[in-house]
Formats: sequence, structure tokens, C-alpha cells
Amino acid sequence: MLTETPSSPRRERARGGLAALGPSILFIATMVVGALIGTTSTAATAVLAPLVDPFILVLLTLLFVEVRFDGLRRLRHAPRLAALVLGVNFLIAPLVALGLSTVLVADDALRLGVLLYCLFPCTDWFLGFTRTAGGDTATGAAIIPVSLLLQIALFPVYVGVLSGESVDATVATATGTMLTWFVLPLGLALAVRLVMRWLLRPAGREAARTVIGRAVPFAIAAVIVSLFAGNVGTLAVNSELIGVLLLTVASFFVVMGLIGEGISRLLHLPHPERALLLVSTSARNAPLMLALTALTLPEQPLIVAAIVLGMLLEFPHLALLTAYLRRMRTTRSDVSS
Repeated sequence: MLTETPSSPRRERARGGLAALGPSILFIATMVVGALIGTTSTAATAVLAPLVDPFILVLLTLLFVEVRFDGLRRLRHAPRLAALVLGVNFLIAPLVALGLSTVLVADDALRLGVLLYCLFPCTDWFLGFTRTAGGDTATGAAIIPVSLLLQIALFPVYVGVLSGESVDATVATATGTMLTWFVLPLGLALAVRLVMRWLLRPAGREAARTVIGRAVPFAIAAVIVSLFAGNVGTLAVNSELIGVLLLTVASFFVVMGLIGEGISRLLHLPHPERALLLVSTSARNAPLMLALTALTLPEQPLIVAAIVLGMLLEFPHLALLTAYLRRMRTTRSDVSS
């Protein structure tokens, strides 16, 4: 009788799938907890609601500590792949998101939330899924600073255009808020990086970044609890829109997956490049968008809820996508051998 050892590939894949589903379970639980607090305890709600901004500050600081800015030099080794990934994420993905949200979403606030969720690619945890799928993590890490700068520049413009407000006024307001809230967390993140560099060896710094990366979902959970506790009334009134939102986000993932697969086949991309393209066009930068939206549009809880609910589909989708890519890599290896 054959038995699997604890380090068997099958068991490792199962652990990876459970780990990928963990954040979704955490976010669902915190949404429920926040909603229950908001409907049952006025005192607890009064305590949690003012904590939104401090929790966002913690979240942004963790994200900035985790971002790697030391890989830009690697872009010259894979300029075509970097341009392809950035082009699909910033040119094709916005068109897909705009088309789907226009057709499927009638509510203006919900449509804006869906768009803000779908428009911006992930700049952190997508590398973990890319690595698991056998993708090109070196190029993935190199494009993160470029992607982040593009998102910071485009966010106020998108908000102004999509909200129907004066673009100049919205850009000025959003840019001012973003600069105010970027200076403090960025300064804190740089201070943490300097302390880590002074006190820790390279292996220790890498271990610290891993711990910080694992703390990000819990910082998001803290933001979700406080947001839902303070805005559960608005969310309850619009609960019938949740199904529309989930359908739109799921459709976005399917369409982007088909586009990524089509481009990969058309250009005959090797597996590492194909995996990076497919994962990067599926993972969205929900934590940063959640923070920026809560700061720049504080009176629009439905928009924030749309971003949170989008994350609930993202992690299971990424788990399935990486499993598919691992299987395809194994199949191709068997065929080539």
C-alpha cells in the first residue's frame, strides 16, 4: 500500500490551496462581525468607527514596507514581458472592466466600486501565487514599482472621470489626501526598512518581510470590521446588489483569463512568462484601493463594500488559477520528457 509522506507534492498543493482560501475566510468573518457589531452594539460601534483612519495608516505602512524597489534593474533583462504585463493591466483590463460594469451594474456607486477594484493590478501578494505557479517572479518583482507609481498617478484621475465630478477638483482633493496619507506611512515604512537593514542580516530581513506580508490580511480585516460596523445600515439597504457585484467581478476574472491565455498562445510564451501574465492580470490591488477609497470617498460605504466583496472572489480564483498552471506545467514537462 502506497502512503504519502508529509512533504509529498499532493499534500503541499492541498496546504497551498487552504492557505490561499484563508484570507477569503478571514474577510467573510470580519464582514459578519462588523455587521453584527454595527446592528447590536452602539457603544462598540462608537469605538470602532473612529479607528478606520488609524487602521488604514497601519495597512499602508505594512504595504510600503513589503514593496520591493530594488529590482528595477531587472527590467532590462525582460523588457518585452514587462511591457506586455503592464500593457494588459493598464490598457486592456480597464476596457474589460468598463464594458462589464456598464452592462451588468446599474447602480452608480456600485459601478464605481467595481471599477476601482478591477482597474489596478496587485503590487504585493501576486508574487506568492506567481511563485507557486512556476512563474517569472524576478520580472514580477521588477514591475512592482512601475505599477505602483502608475496607480498613484491614475487613481485621482479615474475617480474624477468615473464619479462624474469635476476632474480638476477631484484630482486636487484626492491628490492632496493621498499625499497627506502617503507621506506618513511611507516615512514610517522607510524607518522600519532602515532599522531592519541596521539590525538584521539579509536572511533576517527576508523573514521579517514574510511576517509583515502575513500581517497584511489582518490589517485589512481590522479596516473591514470598523468600516462595516459604522456603515452596516447602508449596506443592508443595498444587499440585493451583492449578487450583481459578484457576477461582475467573476466575469472580469473569466474574461481576463481568456485574454491572457489567448495572448500567451499567440505569442508562444514559455510557462514562466505565461504564469506571470495570467496571475498578474487576475490579482487586484484591493488593499491599496480600499485604503485610498475610504480616505477620498468616506461618505460612500457602498463603493468600499464593492472592493471588499471583490476580494472574496479573488483568493479562491487565484488558488484555482495556480492549481491549473501547476497542472499545465507538469503536463508540459511530461510531454517534453
